[in-house]
Amino acid sequence: MDALSAARSGCITSDVIACCSPLARIDVMDTLASPLTAVPIGTGRRSVGEMLRDWRMRRRMSQLLLATEAEISTRHLSFVESGRALPSREMVMHLAEQLDVPLRERNALLVAAGYAPLYRERALDDPQLAAARAAVDLVLRGHEPYPAVAVDRHWNIVAANGALAPLIGDAAPALLAAPINALRLSLHPEGMAPRIVNWHAWRAHLLTRLQHQIESSGDPALAALHEELAAYPTPTGAENASADPIAHHIAVPLRVRTALGELAFYSTTTVFGTPVDITLSELAIEAFFPADPQTAQALRENAG
Repeated sequence: MDALSAARSGCITSDVIACCSPLARIDVMDTLASPLTAVPIGTGRRSVGEMLRDWRMRRRMSQLLLATEAEISTRHLSFVESGRALPSREMVMHLAEQLDVPLRERNALLVAAGYAPLYRERALDDPQLAAARAAVDLVLRGHEPYPAVAVDRHWNIVAANGALAPLIGDAAPALLAAPINALRLSLHPEGMAPRIVNWHAWRAHLLTRLQHQIESSGDPALAALHEELAAYPTPTGAENASADPIAHHIAVPLRVRTALGELAFYSTTTVFGTPVDITLSELAIEAFFPADPQTAQALRENAG
């Protein structure tokens, strides 16, 4: 059963990958059922006011700016942050909206204020997410013969199309065991790293993007992943960091040696708009487009 067939039947499986050939097809993976443990910012015994202050500082907003954006008095905001005033449920949600707090952490704010959490976290195979799964399948299938993957908040691959196979090549089996982490697979010395032609530029792009995600979410699991990835050694034979100037490109490309020859891609990210389910809010589709005619032709010919 391939990724699309599995998703259409609603059967999300933990049977991750058939490693019988370098071009094995990836099946759908359910890493959302048992995600990496992440402690949201401000959990523990901290008050909702302290947590809101942390989010305000993370967003680099002064009390005056946040109060103005939220259309409340600076005095009231100060009282909430100091614990002298307990915010209503509506005020917690209003401030969280102004601070662009992720849904998972909005639940934590509500609990800290003494209210029930609002947002549910459904498994990817939950019937209520059937339409969303179908949408993901549609995007992945429609993107072939070019590679695309769906990832969760920790960059674990939850679904992929068949065109990803040439990119993962001869990666170590341990890196292809569920949950497959897209960033680890990309930069690990036993993963794609030795075959990434512009490794320095691609590594810098991924680490910068991950750092922005950490700053936005405050997720310690992502911070640990960033530390791990940053410690990976430079692959033997990697080209000089200045050999492929960024100024020559419209975006940072991924250039990788494969069984189909050297392929070059630009990537895009697609997320669901206005999600109110935690799982859906943390799901993203990474789609890779050919950066040159040779890559497009090679993938079309490979697809038959």
